[in-house]
Amino acid sequence: MTETAENTQLFDYDHWNSQLPTLSKDYQGASPYPHIVLENFLNPDVLTTCSQEFDKLNEEDGWINYVHYNENKAGLNKLDLLPTAIKRTINELNSPEFLEFLSKLTGIKDLKKDDLLEGGGIHQSKRGGYLNIHADFTVHPHHRHWQRRVNVLVYLNPDWVEEWGGKLELWDTQMKACEKKVLPVFNRCVIFNTDADSYHGHPEPTTCPEDRHRRSIALYYYTEEAQPFRRATHYMVRPGEEKKKFMVKLDNTMVAVYTEIKGMLGSNDKVVSKILRFFSGKKKK
Repeated sequence: MTETAENTQLFDYDHWNSQLPTLSKDYQGASPYPHIVLENFLNPDVLTTCSQEFDKLNEEDGWINYVHYNENKAGLNKLDLLPTAIKRTINELNSPEFLEFLSKLTGIKDLKKDDLLEGGGIHQSKRGGYLNIHADFTVHPHHRHWQRRVNVLVYLNPDWVEEWGGKLELWDTQMKACEKKVLPVFNRCVIFNTDADSYHGHPEPTTCPEDRHRRSIALYYYTEEAQPFRRATHYMVRPGEEKKKFMVKLDNTMVAVYTEIKGMLGSNDKVVSKILRFFSGKKKK
């Protein structure tokens, strides 16, 4: 990254803080659960550099391949392996100033960042990638009193075409209907509460060209609770997909067992990707 880019303001606090009264009202009153979609979220020059850095990343070093029945994507959550602009962006979104903005937006006090980037960091899906509808794991596996509360997703997809799919779907809490679809276009940010029934995902496989990817920065935030509600990532079957119930349930069981073991032993997510891929009969793509 150039010296000019390094000195460029990444998140315009004056701009976004001035809109907080309206944004927080919109966020906290949104359906099917508290969320908001924000355009031109970060400095576009820095985010363009992030996108360019993504292109140069080695797809083997440190990547976790989440390839099992309910998802087909890859992630990298080792901060020391991330390029300069991406690392800077993540650090900004984990800064005290941004946490304060996020708390005012969501109405959730004392939000905590996650330096381990558990399940987060950067994500990418190739052509055919998908993530079935689910509610996220509710407790940090290595901080047993940390209740997961908020997701922040920033998309890094220049010139993404609607026909390629990859839309983030937000489903009602009864899993009867999708209430919102969000195309993952460049510099669009989605922020939402991660409750036990905050069902979301991009279940339709992408149809982008082989040389394009669906990419994002994903960060998760927590509060410390005396008795948090504990559950692993829980995938759901959409209406009309009754034939998938057995495999979804089996996959949920494997994910739950792995999550418990990881919490006890401090296992690396590379383990789950291999185990789930083996039992699901999926091959790395």
